Amino acid sequence: MAYRRYAWVEVDTAAITANVRTLKALTPAGTRFMAVVKADGYGHGAVQSARASLTGGADRLGVATVEEAVSLRDAGITAPIHIVSEPPVGAAGVVLEQDLVPTVATKEFAVALSKRAMLLQRPARFHLKIDTGMNRIGVRAEEAADFATWLKGLPSLEMEGAFTHFATADVPGDWEFDRQVERFSAALERLRTEGVRPPVVHAANSAATILHHQTHFDMVRCGIAIYGLHPSEATYGTVDLKPAMSVKARVSFVKRIGLGDGVSYGLTWQAAAPTTIATLPLGYADGVHRVLSNEMDVLIGGRRCRQVGRICMDQLMVEVPSAITVAVGDEAVLVGAQGGTGILMDELAEKAGTINYESACSFSRRMERRFT
Repeated sequence: MAYRRYAWVEVDTAAITANVRTLKALTPAGTRFMAVVKADGYGHGAVQSARASLTGGADRLGVATVEEAVSLRDAGITAPIHIVSEPPVGAAGVVLEQDLVPTVATKEFAVALSKRAMLLQRPARFHLKIDTGMNRIGVRAEEAADFATWLKGLPSLEMEGAFTHFATADVPGDWEFDRQVERFSAALERLRTEGVRPPVVHAANSAATILHHQTHFDMVRCGIAIYGLHPSEATYGTVDLKPAMSVKARVSFVKRIGLGDGVSYGLTWQAAAPTTIATLPLGYADGVHRVLSNEMDVLIGGRRCRQVGRICMDQLMVEVPSAITVAVGDEAVLVGAQGGTGILMDELAEKAGTINYESACSFSRRMERRFT
C-alpha cells in the first residue's frame, strides 16, 4: 500500500552477515557455525536473518519451535535447521517430513521419533541434550551415557550430535561455568567409553564463542551476537560487532505547552517553563516499555530529547529543546544513530531494567520491518 506507518524497525542485513563472519573468524578452521534465528530472529526477522547469516558463512540455523522451523522451510531455506528444545511428542512426524534436526532429552520423544522414522522409512538425525547445570532441559550429565546406550537400541535413530548450554558463560572467572565444562567433558568421555561418539559436539553460545575458545568443540551456536548486540559487558572491546536494528518514528504532532502544564496519563511530568512537545506514534504496544516513562531519550535533529510523561499504548511524548525546530514528519530515532550521535539497545534495556535480548524481541510485528 502507498501509506506507511510513522513507526518502524530498520534491519541492516549486511551487518548480520558481517557479524557472522567476525564471529566465525574467532573459531578454528572447520568449526561449524549455527546461527540462532529463534524468536523471529530476536525481533530482526527470521527469514531475512537466516539468509544474511548463511551469506556470512553460517552452516546451520537454530530455532526454538517446530513452527519456527517450518516457516523457514516455507520460505525456501534448505540449510540444516536445529530445534534447540525438544519438540512435543506429537511433532515427530513434522520434524521428519520437514527434514529438521531435533533435540532429544526424553524417552517419550525418542520413541515417537523412532516409530515415525520407521514408518517413513528414513533415518532420524538428532542431537542429545546434556544438562550440565542449567537445569532447564536435558538428560543429567551423570545419566547421559546410560541414556545414549538405551537410544542405540531404538531403530532408525542417528545421534548426529551432543550438546549442552552454559548458564554463566558471560561472567568471566565464574566457577560454575568451569564446573559445567568439566561435567560436559566427563559426560562425553563416558559416552565414548560406551561406544557412542557424536560427530558434532557443541556447547558455546555467543558469550562462550567470544570469551571461552576452549568450548568451541565442533560447532558454536551464536544468537544475540550475530545481531550486533553483546551478550554481556565482558565482551565489549574483545570483538567488533555491528548493531543491525534501528527503531525509528516520525513526529505525528507538535504543540506548545505552558509553565506547569502536565503531559500524559497521571500528569507525572510538568513543564518547568513554556516548551515544545512532540508526539511520536508508538508506545508500549509496540515494545517501548511503559517502565521507560520519563527515563529514556529520543534523537531528533541529531540531538538527544527527553521522553516525558507516561508512555501510552500507541504514543509517547518528547520535550524538544529550544535549539531544535521540529515539524510533523521529522524523523526520530529510539535505537540507532542520527547526526553523529546514537542510542544503543543496551541503553534502552538498562533503563528498562532488563537485557538487550528482551528489548530487541519486544518490538512488535505491528511495526514494519524495513530491510536495508
